[in-house]
Amino acid sequence: MANLEILVSELPTLIQSLKLTIGDSNQIMEQIILINNAQEQLRNLKKLIAQELKFENINNSAIATLPRIGTVASLFIPSVGLVYPAIAEKFGNSKTQISLTDLQSKIDGWIEWGYFLQAIATDILSDVQLVNQINSDINHLSLCANFQVITENLKINLYLENSHLLEHQIQNISNYQNELLQLQQKLNYIFNTMKNSRSLLNILLGVSAFCGKSGFVLEWLDDDHELIISSDGKFQELTDILNDCDFFQEQIVALIIQGDTLREQAEQALKKIEQENSKEAIISQHVEIVPYSTQKIVCSALLIASSLLILGFGSWKIQEQSLSLTQEGSAIAPEVGAAIANFKSAQKLGMEAASLVQNPPHPLQVWQQAQNKWRQAINLLDSIPNETSVYNQAKNKLAYYRINYKFISQRVLIEKKALANLESAQKLAIEANLFGQNSSHSLIIRQQAQDKWQQAINLLKAIPENTSVSIQAEETLPIYKTNYAAISQISR
Repeated sequence: MANLEILVSELPTLIQSLKLTIGDSNQIMEQIILINNAQEQLRNLKKLIAQELKFENINNSAIATLPRIGTVASLFIPSVGLVYPAIAEKFGNSKTQISLTDLQSKIDGWIEWGYFLQAIATDILSDVQLVNQINSDINHLSLCANFQVITENLKINLYLENSHLLEHQIQNISNYQNELLQLQQKLNYIFNTMKNSRSLLNILLGVSAFCGKSGFVLEWLDDDHELIISSDGKFQELTDILNDCDFFQEQIVALIIQGDTLREQAEQALKKIEQENSKEAIISQHVEIVPYSTQKIVCSALLIASSLLILGFGSWKIQEQSLSLTQEGSAIAPEVGAAIANFKSAQKLGMEAASLVQNPPHPLQVWQQAQNKWRQAINLLDSIPNETSVYNQAKNKLAYYRINYKFISQRVLIEKKALANLESAQKLAIEANLFGQNSSHSLIIRQQAQDKWQQAINLLKAIPENTSVSIQAEETLPIYKTNYAAISQISR
Protein backbone atom coordinates (compact mmCIF):
# COMPACT_ATOMS: atom_id res chain seq x y z
CA MET A 1 0.00 0.00 0.00
CA ALA A 2 2.93 2.34 0.74
CA ASN A 3 4.32 1.99 -2.80
CA LEU A 4 0.85 2.65 -4.20
CA GLU A 5 0.52 5.84 -2.19
CA ILE A 6 3.95 7.02 -3.35
CA LEU A 7 3.04 6.52 -7.00
CA VAL A 8 -0.32 8.23 -6.51
CA SER A 9 1.47 11.23 -5.02
CA GLU A 10 3.54 11.42 -8.22
CA LEU A 11 0.48 11.48 -10.48
CA PRO A 12 0.53 15.29 -11.03
CA THR A 13 4.00 15.15 -12.56
CA LEU A 14 3.17 12.07 -14.61
CA ILE A 15 -0.05 13.40 -16.07
CA GLN A 16 1.51 16.76 -16.79
CA SER A 17 4.00 14.91 -19.03
CA LEU A 18 1.15 13.59 -21.19
CA LYS A 19 1.00 16.48 -23.61
CA LEU A 20 2.76 17.40 -26.83
CA THR A 21 4.23 20.82 -27.53
CA ILE A 22 4.34 21.37 -31.27
CA GLY A 23 7.79 22.75 -32.05
CA ASP A 24 11.07 21.72 -33.63
CA SER A 25 11.99 18.09 -34.28
CA ASN A 26 14.42 17.76 -31.36
CA GLN A 27 11.82 19.05 -28.92
CA ILE A 28 9.23 16.58 -30.18
CA MET A 29 11.69 13.69 -29.85
CA GLU A 30 12.42 14.64 -26.23
CA GLN A 31 8.70 14.71 -25.47
CA ILE A 32 8.17 11.23 -26.93
CA ILE A 33 10.70 9.93 -24.39
CA LEU A 34 8.90 11.72 -21.54
CA ILE A 35 5.55 10.30 -22.68
CA ASN A 36 7.02 6.79 -22.78
CA ASN A 37 8.38 7.16 -19.25
CA ALA A 38 5.05 8.46 -17.97
CA GLN A 39 3.20 5.54 -19.57
CA GLU A 40 5.58 3.04 -17.98
CA GLN A 41 5.02 4.50 -14.52
CA LEU A 42 1.27 4.51 -15.08
CA ARG A 43 1.42 0.82 -15.99
CA ASN A 44 3.31 0.14 -12.74
CA LEU A 45 0.67 2.05 -10.82
CA LYS A 46 -2.04 0.03 -12.52
CA LYS A 47 -0.34 -3.24 -11.51
CA LEU A 48 -0.10 -2.10 -7.89
CA ILE A 49 -3.78 -1.20 -7.88
CA ALA A 50 -4.65 -4.63 -9.27
CA GLN A 51 -2.58 -6.27 -6.52
CA GLU A 52 -4.24 -4.10 -3.87
CA LEU A 53 -7.72 -4.95 -5.15
CA LYS A 54 -6.85 -8.64 -5.17
CA PHE A 55 -5.28 -8.52 -1.73
CA GLU A 56 -8.22 -6.74 -0.16
CA ASN A 57 -10.76 -8.78 -2.17
CA ILE A 58 -12.40 -5.58 -3.44
CA ASN A 59 -14.69 -6.17 -6.41
CA ASN A 60 -15.39 -3.67 -9.20
CA SER A 61 -18.58 -2.40 -7.57
CA ALA A 62 -16.91 -1.52 -4.28
CA ILE A 63 -16.95 2.08 -3.17
CA ALA A 64 -13.80 1.91 -1.06
CA THR A 65 -11.90 5.14 -1.56
CA LEU A 66 -8.47 6.63 -1.15
CA PRO A 67 -8.84 10.04 0.49
CA ARG A 68 -5.20 10.76 -0.28
CA ILE A 69 -5.92 10.62 -4.01
CA GLY A 70 -8.49 13.33 -3.56
CA THR A 71 -5.84 15.37 -1.75
CA VAL A 72 -3.33 14.86 -4.55
CA ALA A 73 -5.89 15.99 -7.13
CA SER A 74 -6.77 19.05 -5.13
CA LEU A 75 -3.11 19.98 -4.94
CA PHE A 76 -2.40 19.22 -8.58
CA ILE A 77 -5.19 21.00 -10.38
CA PRO A 78 -4.45 24.53 -9.13
CA SER A 79 -0.72 24.07 -9.82
CA VAL A 80 -1.31 24.05 -13.59
CA GLY A 81 -4.20 26.50 -13.62
CA LEU A 82 -6.78 24.05 -14.90
CA VAL A 83 -9.74 26.36 -15.28
CA TYR A 84 -10.94 24.68 -18.48
CA PRO A 85 -13.59 22.08 -17.49
CA ALA A 86 -12.62 19.42 -20.01
CA ILE A 87 -8.96 19.62 -18.94
CA ALA A 88 -9.98 19.27 -15.30
CA GLU A 89 -11.66 16.01 -16.27
CA LYS A 90 -8.30 14.76 -17.51
CA PHE A 91 -6.90 14.88 -13.98
CA GLY A 92 -10.01 14.10 -11.98
CA ASN A 93 -12.28 16.13 -9.79
CA SER A 94 -10.53 17.29 -6.64
CA LYS A 95 -13.77 17.48 -4.68
CA THR A 96 -14.70 13.84 -5.21
CA GLN A 97 -13.10 10.78 -3.65
CA ILE A 98 -12.19 8.16 -6.21
CA SER A 99 -12.35 4.37 -5.96
CA LEU A 100 -9.42 2.17 -6.98
CA THR A 101 -11.49 0.78 -9.85
CA ASP A 102 -12.23 4.28 -11.16
CA LEU A 103 -8.56 5.17 -10.84
CA GLN A 104 -7.70 2.15 -12.98
CA SER A 105 -10.11 3.36 -15.63
CA LYS A 106 -8.54 6.83 -15.60
CA ILE A 107 -5.07 5.34 -15.94
CA ASP A 108 -6.23 3.43 -19.03
CA GLY A 109 -7.43 6.72 -20.51
CA TRP A 110 -4.14 8.46 -19.76
CA ILE A 111 -2.09 5.66 -21.30
CA GLU A 112 -4.29 5.69 -24.42
CA TRP A 113 -3.84 9.46 -24.67
CA GLY A 114 -0.07 8.91 -24.55
CA TYR A 115 -0.30 6.52 -27.51
CA PHE A 116 -2.33 9.11 -29.41
CA LEU A 117 0.32 11.79 -28.80
CA GLN A 118 3.10 9.42 -29.88
CA ALA A 119 1.27 8.67 -33.12
CA ILE A 120 0.86 12.37 -33.89
CA ALA A 121 4.50 13.07 -33.04
CA THR A 122 5.64 10.27 -35.36
CA ASP A 123 3.42 11.56 -38.20
CA ILE A 124 4.80 15.09 -37.77
CA LEU A 125 8.42 13.96 -37.75
CA SER A 126 7.88 11.89 -40.90
CA ASP A 127 6.49 14.86 -42.85
CA VAL A 128 9.40 17.18 -43.74
CA GLN A 129 7.15 19.76 -45.40
CA LEU A 130 4.94 19.98 -42.32
CA VAL A 131 7.96 20.35 -40.01
CA ASN A 132 9.36 23.13 -42.20
CA GLN A 133 6.04 24.97 -42.19
CA ILE A 134 5.75 24.74 -38.39
CA ASN A 135 9.32 26.01 -38.04
CA SER A 136 8.44 28.91 -40.34
CA ASP A 137 5.31 29.78 -38.32
CA ILE A 138 7.37 29.95 -35.11
CA ASN A 139 9.31 32.87 -36.62
CA HIS A 140 6.17 35.01 -36.96
CA LEU A 141 3.93 36.73 -34.46
CA SER A 142 0.74 35.00 -33.45
CA LEU A 143 -2.32 36.22 -35.29
CA CYS A 144 -3.60 37.89 -32.14
CA ALA A 145 -0.29 39.69 -31.49
CA ASN A 146 -0.04 40.76 -35.13
CA PHE A 147 -3.53 42.21 -34.97
CA GLN A 148 -2.70 44.11 -31.77
CA VAL A 149 0.41 45.65 -33.35
CA ILE A 150 -1.53 46.94 -36.37
CA THR A 151 -4.32 48.21 -34.11
CA GLU A 152 -1.81 50.27 -32.12
CA ASN A 153 -0.17 51.56 -35.31
CA LEU A 154 -3.51 52.82 -36.62
CA LYS A 155 -4.00 55.03 -33.56
CA ILE A 156 -2.81 58.04 -35.55
CA ASN A 157 -3.22 61.73 -34.78
CA LEU A 158 -3.20 63.42 -38.17
CA TYR A 159 -0.95 66.46 -38.71
CA LEU A 160 -3.63 68.40 -40.56
CA GLU A 161 -1.46 71.48 -41.19
CA ASN A 162 1.78 69.83 -42.36
CA SER A 163 1.72 68.51 -45.92
CA HIS A 164 4.99 66.54 -45.65
CA LEU A 165 3.90 64.74 -42.48
CA LEU A 166 0.45 64.12 -43.94
CA GLU A 167 1.95 62.48 -47.02
CA HIS A 168 4.05 60.28 -44.75
CA GLN A 169 0.98 59.36 -42.65
CA ILE A 170 -1.08 58.55 -45.74
CA GLN A 171 1.65 56.17 -46.88
CA ASN A 172 1.78 54.56 -43.43
CA ILE A 173 -1.99 54.09 -43.37
CA SER A 174 -1.85 52.43 -46.80
CA ASN A 175 0.92 50.12 -45.57
CA TYR A 176 -1.06 49.16 -42.47
CA GLN A 177 -4.14 48.46 -44.58
CA ASN A 178 -2.07 46.22 -46.84
CA GLU A 179 -0.87 44.39 -43.73
CA LEU A 180 -4.49 43.99 -42.67
CA LEU A 181 -5.38 42.53 -46.06
CA GLN A 182 -2.50 40.07 -45.73
CA LEU A 183 -3.70 39.19 -42.23
CA GLN A 184 -7.18 38.69 -43.63
CA GLN A 185 -5.85 36.28 -46.25
CA LYS A 186 -3.99 34.40 -43.51
CA LEU A 187 -7.21 34.18 -41.49
CA ASN A 188 -9.05 32.77 -44.49
CA TYR A 189 -6.31 30.15 -44.91
CA ILE A 190 -6.48 29.18 -41.22
CA PHE A 191 -10.26 29.02 -41.18
CA ASN A 192 -10.58 27.00 -44.39
CA THR A 193 -7.73 24.66 -43.44
CA MET A 194 -9.16 23.89 -40.01
CA LYS A 195 -12.80 23.68 -41.07
CA ASN A 196 -12.50 21.73 -44.30
CA SER A 197 -9.51 19.44 -43.66
CA ARG A 198 -10.14 15.86 -42.60
CA SER A 199 -6.49 15.29 -41.83
CA LEU A 200 -5.47 16.16 -38.28
CA LEU A 201 -2.00 17.13 -39.48
CA ASN A 202 -3.47 19.73 -41.87
CA ILE A 203 -5.64 21.05 -39.05
CA LEU A 204 -2.53 21.39 -36.89
CA LEU A 205 -0.95 23.44 -39.68
CA GLY A 206 -3.84 25.88 -39.39
CA VAL A 207 -3.39 26.03 -35.61
CA SER A 208 0.35 26.60 -36.10
CA ALA A 209 -0.30 29.56 -38.39
CA PHE A 210 -2.77 30.96 -35.85
CA CYS A 211 -0.46 30.65 -32.82
CA GLY A 212 2.83 31.62 -34.49
CA LYS A 213 5.63 32.35 -32.00
CA SER A 214 3.34 31.59 -29.08
CA GLY A 215 3.35 27.92 -30.07
CA PHE A 216 0.72 25.46 -28.88
CA VAL A 217 0.36 22.28 -26.85
CA LEU A 218 -1.94 19.30 -27.44
CA GLU A 219 -3.53 18.89 -24.01
CA TRP A 220 -6.46 16.50 -24.11
CA LEU A 221 -9.57 15.22 -25.90
CA ASP A 222 -12.88 16.15 -24.29
CA ASP A 223 -15.92 13.88 -24.02
CA ASP A 224 -16.94 14.77 -27.61
CA HIS A 225 -13.42 13.92 -28.86
CA GLU A 226 -12.77 17.61 -29.46
CA LEU A 227 -9.06 18.33 -29.38
CA ILE A 228 -8.07 20.83 -26.70
CA ILE A 229 -4.93 22.90 -27.08
CA SER A 230 -3.22 25.54 -24.98
CA SER A 231 -1.27 28.59 -26.12
CA ASP A 232 0.03 31.42 -23.95
CA GLY A 233 -1.68 29.76 -20.98
CA LYS A 234 -5.09 29.84 -22.67
CA PHE A 235 -7.03 26.59 -23.18
CA GLN A 236 -9.18 26.28 -26.29
CA GLU A 237 -11.03 23.75 -28.38
CA LEU A 238 -10.45 23.87 -32.12
CA THR A 239 -13.94 25.30 -32.58
CA ASP A 240 -12.95 28.18 -30.27
CA ILE A 241 -10.11 29.04 -32.65
CA LEU A 242 -12.56 29.07 -35.56
CA ASN A 243 -14.75 31.45 -33.57
CA ASP A 244 -11.70 33.63 -32.92
CA CYS A 245 -11.08 33.70 -36.67
CA ASP A 246 -14.60 35.03 -37.22
CA PHE A 247 -14.04 37.66 -34.53
CA PHE A 248 -10.74 38.82 -36.01
CA GLN A 249 -12.25 38.98 -39.51
CA GLU A 250 -14.84 41.44 -38.21
CA GLN A 251 -12.21 43.46 -36.35
CA ILE A 252 -9.92 43.59 -39.38
CA VAL A 253 -12.66 44.96 -41.61
CA ALA A 254 -13.48 47.53 -38.91
CA LEU A 255 -9.82 48.58 -38.89
CA ILE A 256 -9.79 48.83 -42.69
CA ILE A 257 -12.81 51.13 -42.43
CA GLN A 258 -10.99 53.14 -39.77
CA GLY A 259 -7.96 53.37 -42.04
CA ASP A 260 -10.17 54.49 -44.94
CA THR A 261 -11.63 57.25 -42.81
CA LEU A 262 -8.20 58.41 -41.63
CA ARG A 263 -6.78 58.37 -45.13
CA GLU A 264 -9.70 60.32 -46.58
CA GLN A 265 -9.37 62.92 -43.82
CA ALA A 266 -5.64 63.17 -44.49
CA GLU A 267 -6.13 63.43 -48.26
CA GLN A 268 -8.74 66.15 -47.86
CA ALA A 269 -6.47 68.07 -45.46
CA LEU A 270 -3.56 67.68 -47.89
CA LYS A 271 -5.71 68.90 -50.77
CA LYS A 272 -6.79 71.88 -48.72
CA ILE A 273 -3.16 72.78 -47.96
CA GLU A 274 -2.24 72.47 -51.65
CA GLN A 275 -5.16 74.71 -52.65
CA GLU A 276 -4.14 77.34 -50.11
CA ASN A 277 -0.53 77.21 -51.27
CA SER A 278 -1.69 77.52 -54.87
CA LYS A 279 -3.79 80.59 -54.06
CA GLU A 280 -0.86 82.21 -52.28
CA ALA A 281 1.39 81.51 -55.27
CA ILE A 282 -1.11 83.08 -57.68
CA ILE A 283 -1.49 86.17 -55.51
CA SER A 284 2.28 86.50 -55.21
CA GLN A 285 2.72 86.13 -58.96
CA HIS A 286 0.01 88.72 -59.61
CA VAL A 287 1.70 91.24 -57.32
CA GLU A 288 5.00 90.83 -59.14
CA ILE A 289 3.63 90.95 -62.68
CA VAL A 290 1.25 93.90 -62.47
CA PRO A 291 3.88 96.66 -61.98
CA TYR A 292 6.02 95.24 -64.77
CA SER A 293 3.05 94.94 -67.14
CA THR A 294 1.91 98.47 -66.35
CA GLN A 295 5.39 99.82 -66.98
CA LYS A 296 5.64 97.98 -70.27
CA ILE A 297 2.23 99.22 -71.42
CA VAL A 298 3.17 102.84 -70.64
CA CYS A 299 6.51 102.51 -72.43
CA SER A 300 4.93 100.78 -75.45
CA ALA A 301 1.82 102.93 -75.95
CA LEU A 302 2.80 103.90 -79.49
CA LEU A 303 3.51 100.29 -80.40
CA ILE A 304 0.07 99.18 -79.17
CA ALA A 305 -1.63 101.99 -81.04
CA SER A 306 0.16 101.19 -84.28
CA SER A 307 -0.58 97.48 -83.98
CA LEU A 308 -4.25 97.75 -83.07
CA LEU A 309 -5.51 96.09 -86.22
CA ILE A 310 -3.11 93.17 -85.84
CA LEU A 311 -4.08 92.64 -82.21
CA GLY A 312 -7.74 92.79 -83.12
CA PHE A 313 -7.25 90.10 -85.76
CA GLY A 314 -5.23 87.96 -83.32
CA SER A 315 -7.89 88.31 -80.68
CA TRP A 316 -10.53 87.18 -83.13
CA LYS A 317 -8.45 84.12 -84.05
CA ILE A 318 -7.92 83.21 -80.38
CA GLN A 319 -11.64 83.50 -79.69
CA GLU A 320 -12.35 81.33 -82.73
CA GLN A 321 -9.89 78.64 -81.57
CA SER A 322 -11.22 78.75 -78.01
CA LEU A 323 -14.75 78.31 -79.28
CA SER A 324 -13.64 75.40 -81.44
CA LEU A 325 -11.94 73.67 -78.49
CA THR A 326 -15.02 74.17 -76.34
CA GLN A 327 -17.22 72.67 -79.05
CA GLU A 328 -14.85 69.73 -79.52
CA GLY A 329 -14.60 69.13 -75.73
CA SER A 330 -18.32 69.43 -75.11
CA ALA A 331 -18.75 65.69 -75.64
CA ILE A 332 -16.04 64.81 -73.05
CA ALA A 333 -16.44 67.48 -70.36
CA PRO A 334 -19.87 66.33 -69.06
CA GLU A 335 -18.62 62.73 -68.78
CA VAL A 336 -15.53 63.79 -66.83
CA GLY A 337 -17.60 66.08 -64.63
CA ALA A 338 -20.08 63.29 -63.90
CA ALA A 339 -17.23 60.90 -63.03
CA ILE A 340 -15.69 63.38 -60.59
CA ALA A 341 -19.09 64.09 -59.06
CA ASN A 342 -19.75 60.35 -58.63
CA PHE A 343 -16.34 59.86 -57.06
CA LYS A 344 -16.93 62.66 -54.55
CA SER A 345 -20.43 61.37 -53.77
CA ALA A 346 -19.07 57.86 -53.22
CA GLN A 347 -16.42 59.23 -50.83
CA LYS A 348 -19.05 61.11 -48.89
CA LEU A 349 -21.28 58.04 -48.65
CA GLY A 350 -18.31 55.96 -47.50
CA MET A 351 -17.45 58.40 -44.73
CA GLU A 352 -21.09 58.55 -43.64
CA ALA A 353 -21.31 54.75 -43.58
CA ALA A 354 -18.07 54.45 -41.59
CA SER A 355 -19.23 57.11 -39.15
CA LEU A 356 -22.57 55.35 -38.62
CA VAL A 357 -21.00 52.15 -37.30
CA GLN A 358 -18.43 53.68 -34.96
CA ASN A 359 -18.58 52.47 -31.34
CA PRO A 360 -20.83 49.40 -31.72
CA PRO A 361 -23.10 47.71 -30.80
CA HIS A 362 -25.84 49.28 -32.92
CA PRO A 363 -29.47 48.38 -33.69
CA LEU A 364 -30.20 46.46 -36.87
CA GLN A 365 -31.51 49.63 -38.58
CA VAL A 366 -28.14 51.38 -38.18
CA TRP A 367 -26.22 48.48 -39.75
CA GLN A 368 -28.75 48.42 -42.60
CA GLN A 369 -28.33 52.16 -43.19
CA ALA A 370 -24.56 51.72 -43.37
CA GLN A 371 -25.02 48.73 -45.70
CA ASN A 372 -27.17 50.83 -48.06
CA LYS A 373 -24.64 53.66 -48.09
CA TRP A 374 -21.76 51.29 -48.91
CA ARG A 375 -23.88 49.74 -51.69
CA GLN A 376 -24.64 53.17 -53.16
CA ALA A 377 -20.97 54.18 -52.93
CA ILE A 378 -19.90 50.98 -54.71
CA ASN A 379 -22.44 51.53 -57.49
CA LEU A 380 -21.18 55.09 -58.00
CA LEU A 381 -17.52 54.02 -58.15
CA ASP A 382 -18.39 51.11 -60.43
CA SER A 383 -20.03 53.52 -62.90
CA ILE A 384 -16.88 55.63 -63.42
CA PRO A 385 -15.49 55.06 -66.97
CA ASN A 386 -11.89 53.85 -67.28
CA GLU A 387 -10.87 56.76 -69.55
CA THR A 388 -11.57 59.38 -66.88
CA SER A 389 -8.91 60.93 -64.64
CA VAL A 390 -10.42 59.55 -61.43
CA TYR A 391 -10.74 55.97 -62.65
CA ASN A 392 -7.61 54.63 -60.90
CA GLN A 393 -8.59 56.28 -57.61
CA ALA A 394 -12.09 54.87 -57.95
CA LYS A 395 -10.72 51.39 -58.67
CA ASN A 396 -8.56 51.45 -55.53
CA LYS A 397 -11.39 52.64 -53.32
CA LEU A 398 -13.75 50.12 -54.86
CA ALA A 399 -11.68 47.24 -53.47
CA TYR A 400 -11.85 48.64 -49.93
CA TYR A 401 -15.50 49.59 -50.18
CA ARG A 402 -16.44 46.07 -51.27
CA ILE A 403 -14.64 44.64 -48.23
CA ASN A 404 -16.49 47.11 -46.02
CA TYR A 405 -19.79 46.23 -47.62
CA LYS A 406 -19.14 42.51 -47.09
CA PHE A 407 -18.34 43.11 -43.43
CA ILE A 408 -21.42 45.28 -42.87
CA SER A 409 -23.60 42.70 -44.65
CA GLN A 410 -22.29 40.03 -42.27
CA ARG A 411 -23.10 42.26 -39.32
CA VAL A 412 -26.61 42.78 -40.65
CA LEU A 413 -27.10 38.99 -40.79
CA ILE A 414 -25.66 38.61 -37.26
CA GLU A 415 -27.99 41.30 -35.90
CA LYS A 416 -30.98 39.77 -37.67
CA LYS A 417 -30.15 36.36 -36.23
CA ALA A 418 -29.61 37.79 -32.74
CA LEU A 419 -32.90 39.67 -32.87
CA ALA A 420 -34.71 36.58 -34.17
CA ASN A 421 -33.19 34.49 -31.35
CA LEU A 422 -34.35 36.98 -28.73
CA GLU A 423 -37.88 37.16 -30.15
CA SER A 424 -38.11 33.36 -30.44
CA ALA A 425 -36.81 32.94 -26.88
CA GLN A 426 -39.38 35.42 -25.56
CA LYS A 427 -42.15 33.58 -27.42
CA LEU A 428 -41.02 30.23 -26.03
CA ALA A 429 -40.88 31.73 -22.52
CA ILE A 430 -44.49 32.91 -22.81
CA GLU A 431 -45.58 29.45 -23.96
CA ALA A 432 -43.57 27.78 -21.18
CA ASN A 433 -45.19 30.06 -18.60
CA LEU A 434 -48.65 29.14 -19.88
CA PHE A 435 -47.82 25.43 -19.70
CA GLY A 436 -46.28 25.62 -16.24
CA GLN A 437 -48.66 27.97 -14.45
CA ASN A 438 -50.58 25.15 -12.83
CA SER A 439 -48.50 22.55 -10.96
CA SER A 440 -51.37 20.11 -11.32
CA HIS A 441 -50.74 19.76 -15.02
CA SER A 442 -49.76 16.36 -16.29
CA LEU A 443 -46.12 15.32 -16.39
CA ILE A 444 -46.13 15.55 -20.20
CA ILE A 445 -47.23 19.20 -20.14
CA ARG A 446 -44.65 20.09 -17.50
CA GLN A 447 -41.97 18.38 -19.59
CA GLN A 448 -43.10 20.42 -22.60
CA ALA A 449 -42.73 23.56 -20.51
CA GLN A 450 -39.29 22.39 -19.43
CA ASP A 451 -38.29 21.80 -23.06
CA LYS A 452 -39.46 25.26 -24.06
CA TRP A 453 -37.43 26.88 -21.27
CA GLN A 454 -34.40 24.90 -22.42
CA GLN A 455 -34.90 25.99 -26.03
CA ALA A 456 -35.27 29.60 -24.92
CA ILE A 457 -32.06 29.36 -22.87
CA ASN A 458 -30.15 27.89 -25.82
CA LEU A 459 -31.36 30.69 -28.09
CA LEU A 460 -30.22 33.36 -25.63
CA LYS A 461 -26.83 31.68 -25.23
CA ALA A 462 -26.36 31.74 -29.00
CA ILE A 463 -26.66 35.54 -29.16
CA PRO A 464 -23.17 37.04 -29.73
CA GLU A 465 -21.85 39.42 -27.08
CA ASN A 466 -21.31 42.40 -29.40
CA THR A 467 -24.88 42.63 -30.71
CA SER A 468 -27.45 45.25 -29.77
CA VAL A 469 -29.62 42.72 -27.89
CA SER A 470 -26.78 40.93 -26.08
CA ILE A 471 -27.24 42.92 -22.84
CA GLN A 472 -30.95 42.14 -22.81
CA ALA A 473 -30.15 38.47 -23.44
CA GLU A 474 -27.63 38.42 -20.57
CA GLU A 475 -30.15 39.98 -18.20
CA THR A 476 -32.91 37.59 -19.25
CA LEU A 477 -30.84 34.40 -19.19
CA PRO A 478 -30.68 33.99 -15.35
CA ILE A 479 -34.45 34.39 -15.14
CA TYR A 480 -35.02 31.69 -17.74
CA LYS A 481 -32.53 29.40 -15.98
CA THR A 482 -34.34 29.89 -12.67
CA ASN A 483 -37.67 29.05 -14.28
CA TYR A 484 -36.15 26.01 -15.94
CA ALA A 485 -34.77 24.79 -12.62
CA ALA A 486 -38.13 25.31 -10.94
CA ILE A 487 -40.10 23.37 -13.55
CA SER A 488 -37.44 20.65 -13.56
CA GLN A 489 -37.84 20.25 -9.80
CA ILE A 490 -41.63 19.88 -10.15
CA SER A 491 -41.28 17.39 -13.02
CA ARG A 492 -39.17 14.94 -10.95
